[in-house]
Amino acid sequence: MSPPAARLGSTAEPEPPRGVRIVLDARPLQEPDRAPLTAGYLDGLLEAFDTDSLEGESFALLLRSDLDDPTTRFANLEVVGRRFLPPTHLLRSGALTVDPFVLSGASVGAAWRADAGGAAGAVYHAVGGVVPLATGLPLVVTLLDLAPWELPGAYQRSLASRFGQRLRGRLLRDAAAVIVGTDAVASAARRLLHLRRDRIRVIPFAPRPAFAFWPAGETASPPSAPRSAPGSSLDRDAARDDRVRLGLPERYLVYSGRYDARQDLATLLRAIEQLAVAGRPDALADKVPWPPRVLLVGASPDDRASLARAASRVDVGETLVYAPRLSDERVAALVRGARAAILPALSDATGLPALEAIACGTPVVASAVGALPEVVGTAGILVPPREPERLASALATAWSDDPVHARLVAVARDRAETDRRTWADMATDTRRVYAEVGVRRS
Repeated sequence: MSPPAARLGSTAEPEPPRGVRIVLDARPLQEPDRAPLTAGYLDGLLEAFDTDSLEGESFALLLRSDLDDPTTRFANLEVVGRRFLPPTHLLRSGALTVDPFVLSGASVGAAWRADAGGAAGAVYHAVGGVVPLATGLPLVVTLLDLAPWELPGAYQRSLASRFGQRLRGRLLRDAAAVIVGTDAVASAARRLLHLRRDRIRVIPFAPRPAFAFWPAGETASPPSAPRSAPGSSLDRDAARDDRVRLGLPERYLVYSGRYDARQDLATLLRAIEQLAVAGRPDALADKVPWPPRVLLVGASPDDRASLARAASRVDVGETLVYAPRLSDERVAALVRGARAAILPALSDATGLPALEAIACGTPVVASAVGALPEVVGTAGILVPPREPERLASALATAWSDDPVHARLVAVARDRAETDRRTWADMATDTRRVYAEVGVRRS
């Protein structure tokens, strides 16, 4: 049996890493709606770096020239320079080809004399989809998405997109380290992209602070994190107020995702349609609506419009409720109040919505793809993708089978209480990768 990819953040406490110069493409923070997962990752990581600064660590940030700079709020980061780039996103799929060259040019000299500022070395950290062609620095990549290679029919339709994804694959193979969140995604990345096993680092993800579980009376860290257990009066009041505003019943499911090819939304809509046609279960209390009601959070206005049109075609539009943009705290309260979180997907390389639901003590119904089986475990129900009958059965169980639901809640809450991993832990593990590949050896 071949050895697993290197896994960080699971056991002992090694020596603290030495600070390095980090060149970072921060453009997703300027337009979080375009790439919310990448923006959320960058925001969480920089917030953790900012909260616990490291001696010798410094940042050279790459930003778009036509948008405001959101990184100025990280007051404790030592930012040695900001380079402003043209809006290459206007090229659409052509940006996949142009961006690697633009980033390479922008990063030239960004690590010059890093040692004069106390840095022990330098790295380029690429997060999300864009990887530079060449920077002269060790390249660290956080791989948040495998959909371009798992679903080539959706993501490699044009000549430009096919060339861009092939270029990304080659650059990933040349990276000094590729960070993923689970062992399953590490295996998929090796298979799809032919990455070397010794280059992959598994750094488990953590929920955003608003979703973290903190027992009553315990001080949370950071201070802005909630100090209430799942089901506390604070959470119930917040969720109830938003439920009333949104017109939600007391029992509902919550779905966090976009309307794109990664999601198996066609199967979800067909599953709801099948439940409506099958009729109300005899044992279900009269006050509980049927078929299940689904709250969508995190979707853009365009996503909501597209999903509403798709739902109307199968006559299940009245079962869906659309939330506007909400703060993390309000979304977390709604997730805590949900009967279950649902994640029908065709590709998912992070499992973050499932991770955050479980951190709230809420069980999950999800597709058995990518990171989701590893993240969900026994805290939910896993079904194959593209099988509406199986998904309908799982939704009906989570919605109306109280003994099964109670067992799932117990597992989710036990996980919430015992798995206390934070973004500070992720930052520490990421710094170890920086030190491993970026520190010059004497």
